[in-house]
Amino acid sequence: MSGSLLFQSLVLGVLLGGLYALLAAGLTLYFGVMRVVMIAHAAFLVLAAYLAWDVNDRFGVDPLLSLIVTVPLFFALGVGFQRLLISRLRPASLTMMSVLLTFAVALMIEGLLGFLYSGTQRRVQLSYSAASIEVFGAQVAVVKLIAFGLAAVSLLALYLLLTRSRFGQALRATIQHPQAARLIGIDTDKVAGYGFGLGLATAAIGGTALSLDSTIYPSLHWHWIGPLMAIIVVGGLGSIPGAAIAAMVLGVMQSLLQLPLGTTWAQTVFYLALFATLLVRPQGFFGGRLAQRF
Repeated sequence: MSGSLLFQSLVLGVLLGGLYALLAAGLTLYFGVMRVVMIAHAAFLVLAAYLAWDVNDRFGVDPLLSLIVTVPLFFALGVGFQRLLISRLRPASLTMMSVLLTFAVALMIEGLLGFLYSGTQRRVQLSYSAASIEVFGAQVAVVKLIAFGLAAVSLLALYLLLTRSRFGQALRATIQHPQAARLIGIDTDKVAGYGFGLGLATAAIGGTALSLDSTIYPSLHWHWIGPLMAIIVVGGLGSIPGAAIAAMVLGVMQSLLQLPLGTTWAQTVFYLALFATLLVRPQGFFGGRLAQRF
Protein backbone atom coordinates (compact mmCIF):
# COMPACT_ATOMS: atom_id res chain seq x y z
CA MET A 1 0.00 0.00 0.00
CA SER A 2 1.56 3.28 -1.12
CA GLY A 3 1.84 6.26 1.20
CA SER A 4 -0.09 8.52 -1.18
CA LEU A 5 -3.00 6.07 -1.36
CA LEU A 6 -3.03 5.76 2.43
CA PHE A 7 -3.05 9.55 2.83
CA GLN A 8 -5.87 9.92 0.32
CA SER A 9 -7.93 7.36 2.23
CA LEU A 10 -7.24 9.27 5.44
CA VAL A 11 -8.44 12.56 3.91
CA LEU A 12 -11.57 10.89 2.52
CA GLY A 13 -12.19 9.32 5.94
CA VAL A 14 -12.10 12.71 7.64
CA LEU A 15 -14.58 14.09 5.09
CA LEU A 16 -16.82 11.07 5.52
CA GLY A 17 -16.61 11.36 9.30
CA GLY A 18 -17.77 14.96 9.16
CA LEU A 19 -20.85 13.91 7.19
CA TYR A 20 -21.52 11.07 9.64
CA ALA A 21 -21.32 13.54 12.53
CA LEU A 22 -24.00 15.72 10.93
CA LEU A 23 -26.25 12.76 10.15
CA ALA A 24 -25.96 11.44 13.73
CA ALA A 25 -26.52 14.81 15.46
CA GLY A 26 -30.29 14.57 15.23
CA LEU A 27 -30.37 11.06 16.68
CA THR A 28 -28.34 12.30 19.64
CA LEU A 29 -30.73 15.20 20.22
CA TYR A 30 -33.80 12.95 20.21
CA PHE A 31 -32.34 10.59 22.77
CA GLY A 32 -30.68 13.31 24.86
CA VAL A 33 -33.82 15.41 25.26
CA MET A 34 -36.58 12.78 25.35
CA ARG A 35 -34.96 9.32 25.49
CA VAL A 36 -36.54 8.65 22.09
CA VAL A 37 -34.89 6.13 19.77
CA MET A 38 -35.77 7.66 16.41
CA ILE A 39 -35.55 4.79 13.91
CA ALA A 40 -37.19 7.01 11.27
CA HIS A 41 -34.35 9.56 11.33
CA ALA A 42 -32.58 7.93 8.37
CA ALA A 43 -35.88 7.77 6.48
CA PHE A 44 -36.27 11.53 6.94
CA LEU A 45 -32.70 11.91 5.63
CA VAL A 46 -33.71 10.04 2.48
CA LEU A 47 -36.91 12.11 2.23
CA ALA A 48 -34.82 15.30 2.36
CA ALA A 49 -32.47 13.88 -0.29
CA TYR A 50 -35.45 13.14 -2.56
CA LEU A 51 -36.80 16.66 -2.09
CA ALA A 52 -33.40 18.07 -3.04
CA TRP A 53 -33.27 15.84 -6.12
CA ASP A 54 -36.87 16.63 -7.12
CA VAL A 55 -36.43 20.41 -6.89
CA ASN A 56 -33.22 20.15 -8.91
CA ASP A 57 -34.80 17.85 -11.50
CA ARG A 58 -37.96 19.93 -11.96
CA PHE A 59 -36.68 23.47 -11.62
CA GLY A 60 -32.89 23.21 -11.94
CA VAL A 61 -32.40 24.61 -8.42
CA ASP A 62 -29.14 23.71 -6.68
CA PRO A 63 -29.88 21.45 -3.66
CA LEU A 64 -27.99 23.87 -1.41
CA LEU A 65 -30.48 26.62 -2.26
CA SER A 66 -33.40 24.31 -1.47
CA LEU A 67 -32.25 24.34 2.18
CA ILE A 68 -33.93 27.74 2.52
CA VAL A 69 -37.25 25.88 2.31
CA THR A 70 -36.50 22.38 3.58
CA VAL A 71 -34.83 23.35 6.88
CA PRO A 72 -37.81 25.39 8.22
CA LEU A 73 -40.19 22.78 6.77
CA PHE A 74 -38.47 19.91 8.55
CA PHE A 75 -38.20 21.91 11.78
CA ALA A 76 -41.97 22.49 11.76
CA LEU A 77 -42.50 18.83 10.85
CA GLY A 78 -40.36 17.77 13.80
CA VAL A 79 -42.25 19.98 16.26
CA GLY A 80 -45.57 18.62 14.99
CA PHE A 81 -44.28 15.04 15.07
CA GLN A 82 -43.26 15.36 18.70
CA ARG A 83 -46.47 17.04 19.84
CA LEU A 84 -48.90 14.85 17.91
CA LEU A 85 -47.22 11.47 18.31
CA ILE A 86 -44.24 11.28 20.68
CA SER A 87 -45.86 13.29 23.48
CA ARG A 88 -48.75 10.80 23.59
CA LEU A 89 -46.48 7.91 24.55
CA ARG A 90 -46.40 7.01 28.24
CA PRO A 91 -43.13 8.07 29.94
CA ALA A 92 -42.65 4.66 31.54
CA SER A 93 -42.42 2.93 28.16
CA LEU A 94 -41.26 5.87 26.05
CA THR A 95 -37.99 4.41 24.78
CA MET A 96 -39.43 1.04 23.72
CA MET A 97 -42.64 2.45 22.25
CA SER A 98 -40.71 5.14 20.36
CA VAL A 99 -38.77 2.36 18.59
CA LEU A 100 -42.01 0.74 17.41
CA LEU A 101 -43.67 4.03 16.47
CA THR A 102 -40.74 5.47 14.53
CA PHE A 103 -40.12 2.09 12.85
CA ALA A 104 -43.69 2.30 11.50
CA VAL A 105 -43.06 5.90 10.37
CA ALA A 106 -39.89 4.80 8.55
CA LEU A 107 -41.90 2.16 6.68
CA MET A 108 -44.55 4.76 5.80
CA ILE A 109 -41.95 7.17 4.40
CA GLU A 110 -40.31 4.37 2.40
CA GLY A 111 -43.70 3.34 0.99
CA LEU A 112 -44.59 6.93 0.12
CA LEU A 113 -41.28 7.48 -1.69
CA GLY A 114 -41.70 4.18 -3.54
CA PHE A 115 -45.20 5.21 -4.62
CA LEU A 116 -44.14 8.68 -5.78
CA TYR A 117 -40.79 7.87 -7.36
CA SER A 118 -40.83 4.05 -7.81
CA GLY A 119 -37.76 2.06 -6.78
CA THR A 120 -35.57 3.55 -9.51
CA GLN A 121 -32.28 4.93 -8.24
CA ARG A 122 -31.90 8.70 -8.57
CA ARG A 123 -28.87 10.96 -8.52
CA VAL A 124 -28.53 14.73 -8.52
CA GLN A 125 -26.64 15.89 -11.61
CA LEU A 126 -24.87 19.22 -11.18
CA SER A 127 -22.26 21.09 -13.18
CA TYR A 128 -19.68 20.28 -10.50
CA SER A 129 -20.78 16.69 -9.77
CA ALA A 130 -17.73 15.15 -11.46
CA ALA A 131 -15.24 17.90 -10.51
CA SER A 132 -12.34 17.27 -8.14
CA ILE A 133 -9.55 19.34 -6.65
CA GLU A 134 -6.27 18.60 -4.92
CA VAL A 135 -6.24 18.88 -1.12
CA PHE A 136 -2.81 18.46 0.48
CA GLY A 137 -1.80 16.24 -2.41
CA ALA A 138 -4.97 14.13 -2.39
CA GLN A 139 -7.61 14.27 -5.12
CA VAL A 140 -10.99 14.94 -3.54
CA ALA A 141 -14.39 15.29 -5.22
CA VAL A 142 -15.82 18.79 -4.93
CA VAL A 143 -19.18 17.42 -3.75
CA LYS A 144 -17.45 15.68 -0.83
CA LEU A 145 -15.81 18.94 0.19
CA ILE A 146 -19.13 20.77 -0.07
CA ALA A 147 -20.85 18.10 2.04
CA PHE A 148 -18.09 18.32 4.66
CA GLY A 149 -18.27 22.13 4.67
CA LEU A 150 -22.04 21.98 5.08
CA ALA A 151 -21.62 19.55 7.98
CA ALA A 152 -18.95 21.71 9.64
CA VAL A 153 -21.02 24.91 9.36
CA SER A 154 -24.16 23.16 10.58
CA LEU A 155 -22.44 21.57 13.58
CA LEU A 156 -20.80 24.88 14.48
CA ALA A 157 -24.18 26.63 14.30
CA LEU A 158 -25.67 23.87 16.47
CA TYR A 159 -22.82 24.26 18.96
CA LEU A 160 -23.34 28.03 19.19
CA LEU A 161 -27.10 27.59 19.53
CA LEU A 162 -26.73 25.10 22.37
CA THR A 163 -24.02 27.00 24.24
CA ARG A 164 -24.72 30.70 23.59
CA SER A 165 -28.51 31.05 23.60
CA ARG A 166 -31.23 30.88 26.24
CA PHE A 167 -32.94 28.13 24.27
CA GLY A 168 -29.67 26.17 24.24
CA GLN A 169 -29.35 26.55 28.00
CA ALA A 170 -32.93 25.33 28.46
CA LEU A 171 -32.31 22.41 26.11
CA ARG A 172 -29.09 21.38 27.85
CA ALA A 173 -30.80 21.68 31.23
CA THR A 174 -33.59 19.42 29.98
CA ILE A 175 -31.01 16.92 28.71
CA GLN A 176 -29.02 16.90 31.95
CA HIS A 177 -31.86 16.94 34.50
CA PRO A 178 -35.47 17.32 33.25
CA GLN A 179 -37.01 17.35 36.76
CA ALA A 180 -34.72 20.16 37.93
CA ALA A 181 -35.40 22.04 34.68
CA ARG A 182 -39.13 22.00 35.44
CA LEU A 183 -38.52 23.25 38.96
CA ILE A 184 -36.74 26.37 37.71
CA GLY A 185 -39.56 27.20 35.32
CA ILE A 186 -38.45 25.67 32.01
CA ASP A 187 -41.32 24.43 29.86
CA THR A 188 -39.77 21.06 29.10
CA ASP A 189 -42.62 20.03 26.79
CA LYS A 190 -42.02 23.04 24.56
CA VAL A 191 -38.26 22.50 24.70
CA ALA A 192 -38.79 18.85 23.73
CA GLY A 193 -40.83 19.92 20.70
CA TYR A 194 -38.22 22.43 19.59
CA GLY A 195 -35.46 19.89 20.23
CA PHE A 196 -37.23 17.38 18.01
CA GLY A 197 -37.68 20.06 15.37
CA LEU A 198 -33.99 20.86 15.57
CA GLY A 199 -33.19 17.18 15.10
CA LEU A 200 -35.28 16.98 11.93
CA ALA A 201 -33.76 20.25 10.70
CA THR A 202 -30.34 18.55 10.85
CA ALA A 203 -31.92 15.68 8.88
CA ALA A 204 -32.91 18.17 6.16
CA ILE A 205 -29.33 19.44 5.95
CA GLY A 206 -27.83 15.96 6.15
CA GLY A 207 -30.17 14.57 3.49
CA THR A 208 -29.31 17.44 1.16
CA ALA A 209 -25.59 16.82 1.71
CA LEU A 210 -26.20 13.12 1.06
CA SER A 211 -27.96 13.87 -2.24
CA LEU A 212 -24.88 15.63 -3.60
CA ASP A 213 -22.70 12.52 -3.65
CA SER A 214 -24.97 9.48 -3.31
CA THR A 215 -27.43 7.55 -5.39
CA ILE A 216 -30.77 7.55 -3.58
CA TYR A 217 -33.65 5.07 -3.52
CA PRO A 218 -36.61 4.59 -1.13
CA SER A 219 -35.05 1.84 1.02
CA LEU A 220 -31.69 3.60 1.40
CA HIS A 221 -32.50 4.47 5.02
CA TRP A 222 -31.90 0.85 6.11
CA HIS A 223 -28.32 1.21 4.87
CA TRP A 224 -27.79 4.26 7.12
CA ILE A 225 -29.69 3.63 10.34
CA GLY A 226 -27.32 0.89 11.58
CA PRO A 227 -24.10 2.91 11.29
CA LEU A 228 -25.77 6.02 12.74
CA MET A 229 -27.10 4.10 15.75
CA ALA A 230 -23.63 2.61 16.24
CA ILE A 231 -22.11 6.11 16.22
CA ILE A 232 -24.37 7.48 18.95
CA VAL A 233 -23.85 4.40 21.13
CA VAL A 234 -20.06 4.47 20.75
CA GLY A 235 -20.05 8.22 21.35
CA GLY A 236 -22.28 8.01 24.41
CA LEU A 237 -26.06 8.27 24.20
CA GLY A 238 -27.11 11.90 24.47
CA SER A 239 -23.60 13.32 23.92
CA ILE A 240 -23.32 15.38 20.74
CA PRO A 241 -19.52 15.89 21.10
CA GLY A 242 -19.15 12.17 21.78
CA ALA A 243 -21.13 11.32 18.67
CA ALA A 244 -19.04 13.75 16.60
CA ILE A 245 -15.77 12.21 17.80
CA ALA A 246 -17.09 8.67 17.24
CA ALA A 247 -18.24 9.65 13.73
CA MET A 248 -14.80 10.98 12.82
CA VAL A 249 -12.98 7.96 14.24
CA LEU A 250 -15.27 5.42 12.59
CA GLY A 251 -15.33 7.35 9.31
CA VAL A 252 -11.53 7.26 9.13
CA MET A 253 -11.44 3.58 10.10
CA GLN A 254 -14.01 2.70 7.44
CA SER A 255 -12.10 4.59 4.76
CA LEU A 256 -8.79 2.92 5.67
CA LEU A 257 -10.36 -0.55 5.77
CA GLN A 258 -11.83 -0.08 2.30
CA LEU A 259 -8.34 -0.46 0.84
CA PRO A 260 -7.73 -4.08 1.92
CA LEU A 261 -11.35 -5.24 2.48
CA GLY A 262 -13.52 -3.37 -0.01
CA THR A 263 -16.54 -1.14 0.58
CA THR A 264 -18.99 -3.79 1.82
CA TRP A 265 -16.76 -5.39 4.45
CA ALA A 266 -15.33 -2.05 5.61
CA GLN A 267 -18.75 -1.03 6.91
CA THR A 268 -18.64 -3.85 9.46
CA VAL A 269 -16.38 -1.54 11.52
CA PHE A 270 -19.56 0.14 12.83
CA TYR A 271 -21.05 -3.09 14.10
CA LEU A 272 -17.77 -4.30 15.57
CA ALA A 273 -17.40 -0.97 17.36
CA LEU A 274 -20.99 -1.23 18.60
CA PHE A 275 -20.39 -4.74 19.92
CA ALA A 276 -17.14 -3.70 21.63
CA THR A 277 -18.82 -0.70 23.24
CA LEU A 278 -21.74 -2.70 24.63
CA LEU A 279 -19.32 -5.34 25.91
CA VAL A 280 -16.64 -3.08 27.42
CA ARG A 281 -18.16 0.36 28.07
CA PRO A 282 -21.95 0.46 27.61
CA GLN A 283 -22.12 4.18 28.46
CA GLY A 284 -20.00 4.94 25.39
CA PHE A 285 -16.32 5.65 24.88
CA PHE A 286 -16.61 9.39 24.21
CA GLY A 287 -19.53 10.47 26.43
CA GLY A 288 -19.27 11.14 30.14
CA ARG A 289 -18.07 14.66 30.90
CA LEU A 290 -18.42 15.70 27.28
CA ALA A 291 -22.19 15.30 27.53
CA GLN A 292 -22.26 17.84 30.35
CA ARG A 293 -20.43 20.40 28.22
CA PHE A 294 -22.65 20.15 25.15
